[in-house]
Amino acid sequence: MNATAAALLGLLHDGPATGGELVAGAEERFGAFFSVTRSQVYRELPALNEAGYVRLGKQGPRSSQQYVITAAGKKAFKAWVATDSAPDHLRSPLILRLVHARVLTAKQRQNLFDTARAVYTEQADIAKASSKAAEDPVTKAVADFDLAHAKAALKLLDTVTAN
Repeated sequence: MNATAAALLGLLHDGPATGGELVAGAEERFGAFFSVTRSQVYRELPALNEAGYVRLGKQGPRSSQQYVITAAGKKAFKAWVATDSAPDHLRSPLILRLVHARVLTAKQRQNLFDTARAVYTEQADIAKASSKAAEDPVTKAVADFDLAHAKAALKLLDTVTAN
């Protein structure tokens, strides 16, 4: 099972959801460290259904379709969570842009740096608040990780802009 499928099954543990609700739930719950796009969600849901990990639920308004996790889906998700971790593969649009920033004009590079700094400063502020408000140690640890990531990105920007 891939990580995107696992992310969706994890969200469906909370109850039935439409694709749109899964996209929003993913952004809210783990968007700071694991991105799930709308196209990924709508590509994974039929595959999860075919594998027997989800079933179709109620038909919603505007032809939205609910999905419900099955017993097989719960079992497969639990097995995925319990599997030994492999090294993470960082997918950072910021780093990708920085690697290719040489194609930009000086003004465009500065705009890239300024907007990235604003984004990561806001992410750091949100992570600090989430850490402070966390009611359990795991939620706090995840928020602290998000804060460390934002600080690392800001440090990277400081290093790049100092040169």
